[in-house]
Amino acid sequence: MISQLSWKIGGQQGEGVESTDRIFSTALNRLGYYLYGYRHFSSRIKGGHTNNKIRISTNPIRAISDDLDILVAFDQESIDLNSHELRPGGVVVADAKFNPNLPEGVNAKLFAVPITSIAEELGTSLMKNMVASGASWALLGLPIEVFNKAVEEEFGRKGPAIVEKNIEAVKRGSEFVLEQAGGPLDEFKLDPADGKQKLFMIGNEAIALGSIAAGCRLMSAYPITPASEIMEYLIKKLPKFGGTVVQTEDEIAAVTMAIGANYAGVRTMTASAGPGLALMMEAIGLAGMTETPLVIVNTQRGGPSTGLPTKQEQSDLNAMVYGTHGEIPKIVIAPASIEDCFYDTIEAFNLAEEYQVPVIIMTDLQLSLGKQSCNTLDLNEVPIKRGKLVRDLPALEENQYFKRYEFTGDGISPRVLPGDKNGIHHVTGVEHDEVGRPSENAVNRQKMMDKRLNKLNGLTIRDAVRVDAPHKEADLLIIGMGSTGGTIDEARRRLSADDVLTNHITIRQIHPFPTDIVQAELAKAKKVIVLENNATGQLASQVKLYAGGADKIKSVLKYDGNPFLPSEVYKACKELN
Repeated sequence: MISQLSWKIGGQQGEGVESTDRIFSTALNRLGYYLYGYRHFSSRIKGGHTNNKIRISTNPIRAISDDLDILVAFDQESIDLNSHELRPGGVVVADAKFNPNLPEGVNAKLFAVPITSIAEELGTSLMKNMVASGASWALLGLPIEVFNKAVEEEFGRKGPAIVEKNIEAVKRGSEFVLEQAGGPLDEFKLDPADGKQKLFMIGNEAIALGSIAAGCRLMSAYPITPASEIMEYLIKKLPKFGGTVVQTEDEIAAVTMAIGANYAGVRTMTASAGPGLALMMEAIGLAGMTETPLVIVNTQRGGPSTGLPTKQEQSDLNAMVYGTHGEIPKIVIAPASIEDCFYDTIEAFNLAEEYQVPVIIMTDLQLSLGKQSCNTLDLNEVPIKRGKLVRDLPALEENQYFKRYEFTGDGISPRVLPGDKNGIHHVTGVEHDEVGRPSENAVNRQKMMDKRLNKLNGLTIRDAVRVDAPHKEADLLIIGMGSTGGTIDEARRRLSADDVLTNHITIRQIHPFPTDIVQAELAKAKKVIVLENNATGQLASQVKLYAGGADKIKSVLKYDGNPFLPSEVYKACKELN
């Protein structure tokens, strides 16, 4: 028996690849396995090759596997594009309809199953995904009852007749392949899972759930890949908590609506990707100037312009840190796991109100859309901090205004809700005095700039840098951000077998940069590798700028639209060591 296995299904977009993966992985999750998924899909609704890959393990995993054990193919293109990943002795379950064949040099078993024919016999070719699922599930020798339960949950709302037909499709696919194979394949039998309950979700869902827990009651957004799932989740869930989602006409309207709602005291967020973030830049400056809390999620994808809307990249870092005209205080944080997506979203809302600044949650496509197992989330770890939001204000003297932008020792001024008695003040995007009245006075201007920019001095969020540094003097320090952490750790295990001593840090507070923590780790390494999915080494530039070490820092970059594989990280580290 084996402790882990990799399974992939491929076909044309719109022919059931996503639903097949969903049911297959849901059933595995019910059994208690750890899962890590990756979606390769086209930026169109129908047509174009798509595939979903699931890594299944009895132990926690946070990376895509280098190889592949089982490939389910709905067309020859899926075999041609993905069979190179198959390990020797791997399996291809393919639809007999297209007369499948393996490319030369591929050492794998091919099972041609009449997937479409069986589905059509049962009434519709749409059920071919269930035939294919049943065939591959059967080869693993896993209990069919668990799979059938997942089918019931998927199709239950369509009535018992549809459920029965889909279960029959699973049975037919299972029986056919088992007859061909002579029973389940011993080399693919998984060790029993621990049976413990685990959540199984994408990062976008965790962000949406975190926003609800944080008290968000309005989301204003415009749909865009790969951020749309945040909006879609909240459309279903937020009304149950007295909230609502507004789909605006564009990203400019989305961010300005969020600023207005936050000013009124409602915790509000918006979410987008690189092109949408670009449209929000002027408004982000407005939030900085008016010191209005604002939470933005930026799910990075391939750029520039429309770029690669459905592919992995981490190239918006500079835009998030430097994107506004002029100079404002802002916080940029980067979750590195599904759990981080939940807890960091809560922290983002707290930080936005405590410091009265825009907070950008920086994710990437793999973290946003890759479905993963995660631990049960602890709702006791959800503090709500509203900062200097004051109520029951003392009376003002005649013709006086509330000092909304009062000069204070920490640079953070008292904040009131509009309509509160004795809280009247001006709000404007031009430079202003303590009550918000427009002012071009040179002394006031400098004091206001200093007040705004200095209020983030010393800010360090929870786990600003996640450190795994067992060696006082390491051959290599590997630095990453976002979804790269699990891949780095897997590569490190291979490097350790080669007697290469490695430390690893994941930088989660991108701005303001956690200089002291990073400097301390740089000092313990002979060489430093910064791993990131962009072409210009944006994270490496931040490290060099704020923490130094330029003489020993090397960049490992990947910007072809795909996430790093553990083997790629291992090879790059060996070459640079």
